[in-house]
Amino acid sequence: MTISERPAWVADAIFYQIFPDRFARSERVPKPAHLEPWDAPPTVDGYKGGDLLGVVERLDWLSDLGVSAVYLNPIFQSASNHRYHTHDYFRVDPLLGGDAAFDEMLAACHDRGIRVVLDGVFNHASRGFLQFNDILESGSASPYVDWFTIHEFPPNAYDASRPPGYDAWWNLHALPKFRTENPAVREFLMSVGEHWMRRGADGWRLDVPEEIKTEGFWEEFRQRVRTVNPDAYLVGEIWDPATGWIDDGTRFDGTMNYQLTATVLRFAAAGRIDADVVAPVNMVLEPPIGAVEYRRSIDRLLDLYPAEAQAANLNLLGSHDTARVLSMVGGDGASVRLASLLTFTFPGAPCIYYGDEIGLSGTQDPGSRAGFPWDDEGSWDHDLLAHFRSLSALRREHPALRHGEYRHVLSEGQAYAFAREHAGERLVVAINAGNGGVHPWAAEEGGHAEHLWGSGSASFRDGAMLFDLPPRSAGVWRVS
Repeated sequence: MTISERPAWVADAIFYQIFPDRFARSERVPKPAHLEPWDAPPTVDGYKGGDLLGVVERLDWLSDLGVSAVYLNPIFQSASNHRYHTHDYFRVDPLLGGDAAFDEMLAACHDRGIRVVLDGVFNHASRGFLQFNDILESGSASPYVDWFTIHEFPPNAYDASRPPGYDAWWNLHALPKFRTENPAVREFLMSVGEHWMRRGADGWRLDVPEEIKTEGFWEEFRQRVRTVNPDAYLVGEIWDPATGWIDDGTRFDGTMNYQLTATVLRFAAAGRIDADVVAPVNMVLEPPIGAVEYRRSIDRLLDLYPAEAQAANLNLLGSHDTARVLSMVGGDGASVRLASLLTFTFPGAPCIYYGDEIGLSGTQDPGSRAGFPWDDEGSWDHDLLAHFRSLSALRREHPALRHGEYRHVLSEGQAYAFAREHAGERLVVAINAGNGGVHPWAAEEGGHAEHLWGSGSASFRDGAMLFDLPPRSAGVWRVS
């Protein structure tokens, strides 16, 4: 495999994003005394004590859900529950069980065929990062003073009434920004990328990569990481169109596909978006769109990147950086079901944010980062859970949904249909996002439609395909 080739396994993967402090807690990992109750509303600063052995103990859940890859929010030693404030890039946080828990989790995941992608925060460190902390202690005499851009001595690291005395991400005192043009800094970060590949990780999700302006940084990172692990997946957190970042495979394989997220929700939610919930999110989810505009938007997305990059994108409905998808769509479960079908059948790898499969709700951070309610099955949406499991099975059983060409079939009112074709198999997916039943016709060759999933019916008459779809429903057919 060349450096520019994308790892083939990504197109076949179903991802699950885990926020380690909130997913699952194991009694095998010692806990400090002052943790938030697991089922209490989450707070910005509080810890609930989730850990990596908790992930090990919930692998049956992931397997039953059809998950074949996990993306972990940061796991390295940090003084924050989200761990984006890194203290030590070479050590797993003791609250998560430390390096031993990571090794056990990685081995257990790999035994089940589940890949593990880590979160790389390389634009900025934290006040507790050794080299920056040395500057706070030693001032201009620190041997690491050129690892960061310092504006004053002593640097103002805590007084929120004044700007930080150094370059910091979003001017946040807690997040001093690396000087990545410094060869020592660059080599340090490259060595982090290599180290965790040698330890067995399967890739990196790169946090705010656009913030690193140093020429050639990400090209070198890719080369260094892929030299250690030629099958490593590199996906960038890029909210805007990622042209230039994923086109030619010299930086990233794919992007977190928030452009698709916004398009899907504007169509599938059909005017049910809760503007107050969405307001803090870096996505435009209004106004609602019908099938014709949805087709135009999808066509634009498909034209953005080459097919191999599309296949390596991470397609999601929400994450730790958004409100819960159920809350964004005003609590409407049908919107989540329609939107998830659209992401599971689109080119790229679908990603479930932990708890979305059981209908967790919550607004922006910290609301979207609650503890998974393992002991409260009565709060789960079991129908939604069955829906996600069925989507995983559908995608797993039909290679056309993972590797097939995407072709528009129908866009009329709130009804949209498309085909995925691969190796002689043709599947047609049809969605009615409206409040009334529809009976649209579409020009489509064939004579037989075998129902595979969902609601409604489809048949052929006079050389055209007729869909009969109830309100707010969808179906999938194999066409021959």
